[in-house]
Amino acid sequence: MDETAGDPQLRARSSVPTAIREDTADRRQNGAGGRAVGAGMGMGGGMGGGGGAAPMSLRNLRTFSSFRNPVYRLFYASMLGQMGAMNMEMMARGLLVYRLTGSAFALGLIALAQSVPMLLFSLFGGVLADRVQKKHVLMVGQGVSGVVVLGVAIALSTGFLREGYAGALWVLLGASVIKGTAQGLMMPSRQALLGEVVSEEQLMNAVALNNFGQNMFRLLAPALAGFLIAFFGFASTYYTMTAMYAIAVFFVVLMPRTGTMSIRGRGALGEIKDGIRYVRHDALIGMILIVTLLTVLLSMPYMTLLPVFSEKVLDVGASGLGILISVSGVGALIGSIILASLPNKRRGAMLMVGSLILGVALVGFAFSSSWYLSLALIVFVGLGQTARMTLSNTLLMYYVPDQYRGRVMSIYMMEFGLTSFSVFFAALVADAVGVQWSVGGLAMVLVILSIVVLLFVPRLRRLD
Repeated sequence: MDETAGDPQLRARSSVPTAIREDTADRRQNGAGGRAVGAGMGMGGGMGGGGGAAPMSLRNLRTFSSFRNPVYRLFYASMLGQMGAMNMEMMARGLLVYRLTGSAFALGLIALAQSVPMLLFSLFGGVLADRVQKKHVLMVGQGVSGVVVLGVAIALSTGFLREGYAGALWVLLGASVIKGTAQGLMMPSRQALLGEVVSEEQLMNAVALNNFGQNMFRLLAPALAGFLIAFFGFASTYYTMTAMYAIAVFFVVLMPRTGTMSIRGRGALGEIKDGIRYVRHDALIGMILIVTLLTVLLSMPYMTLLPVFSEKVLDVGASGLGILISVSGVGALIGSIILASLPNKRRGAMLMVGSLILGVALVGFAFSSSWYLSLALIVFVGLGQTARMTLSNTLLMYYVPDQYRGRVMSIYMMEFGLTSFSVFFAALVADAVGVQWSVGGLAMVLVILSIVVLLFVPRLRRLD
C-alpha cells in the first residue's frame, strides 16, 4: 500500500521495540484492515478498493467518503457540538470580560489563564490517551466544560456576575483555568481517537472534513453568539453553549469503544519521558513536528496583528476586519474540500507546498496596501493554513504507532500553545519597525524554510 513504510531511509525506528516496528509495518501492508472500528460498517461500496471502476456519482465522490463510516459520523457530530460551543465562547467571553471590567489587561489575563493549563496538562493528556478509553476522556472533558459554562450562565442569570462586582474577574479566571485544564487533558484523546475511528487510507479525508467543520463554525458561531448577546443577553449565550456541550457528550456516548493501549508499571512522568524519547529517536516524526512548529511560529502572529492591518495599513475599520477574517475562512473551507478529495499520495510534498503558499501569500498580504489585492491574498493564506493543519495532523497519525499516538499528538498540540511567544515577539517588532515588516519578515523566513525543506529534505518530501 505504502512504498515508504518499508523503506529504512524513510522510516527510522531504531529506538522503537521490534514488536512495535513490526506491528506498524503490518498495519501499513494490511491497509485499512482492522484498526478502525467503523471501517467495515457502511464504508464498503464506494471506496474503490478493487475491481472495476464505480460509475461516477455524488455517492462515489471521495470528498465525503469518511461519512460512510457511521462511527465517524458520531465523532463528527460530537466535534461540531464542541467546536460550536468553543467558538461561541471565544467571542462571548472576551466581550463579557471587557464589559464587566473595562480592562484590556483583563482580556489578556483571561486568555493566559486558559492557555497556560492547556500547555501544562497537554502531555499528561497524551498519557491518558495512551492508557484509557479515549471516548471516556472525551466524555469527562466535554462534560466538565459544559458544567463550567453552565455555572457562568447561572451566575449571569442570578446577577452574581455583573458590572462593578469586584469578584467578577476572579470567577471568570477560575472558569478559564478549569476549562484550560479540561481541554489540555482531553484534546490529545480527541486527536488520537480519529486514528482509531477511520481506516488509514481515510485519515486525510477525515482530518480535512474535520477542519472543514471547524472552519465553518469559526465563521458561523461568533455571529450566532453576537446575535444572542444583542437580543437575549450573555446568559442565553452561555446556556446555548451548555446545550452544545451536552450534544457533544451525547454523540460520544453513542460511539463504540475503540482500541486502547493500557500501560502498566510506570508513572505518568515515566510515560511522558518515554514519549519524548520516542520523538527524539524517530527522525521522521521529529522532523514533522519541527517543521510544523516552525511553520506555526512564523505564520500565526498575523491573526493577532490583523486589527493593525485593518486600521493602519488598509484603513477599513472594524467591518473590514470582519471581512478579512471571513474571507480567510472561505479560503480554509476551500482548502479543506480540496484536500478531502485528493488521494493519499505525496502528502509530505503537499505539506511543504502548503507552507510555501502560506508564506508567499503572507508576504504579499503584509506589504499590500490595496484592499482588493489583500482580500485575494488572504484567501490563499487560509488555504495554506488548512493545508498545514490537515497534512501535518494526518502524517503524524499515519506514521506514529498506536502505542505512542496520544503522547505524540499531545506534543503536537503543545506547539500551538507556544505561538503566544511568537505573537509577543512579532508585536514587539511591529512597534519597532512596523506591522508590515514584522509579519512580512517572518513570512519571508517561512518561504525560505519551505523551499529548503522541499529541495534538501527528500525524506519528508517523498512521504505518502
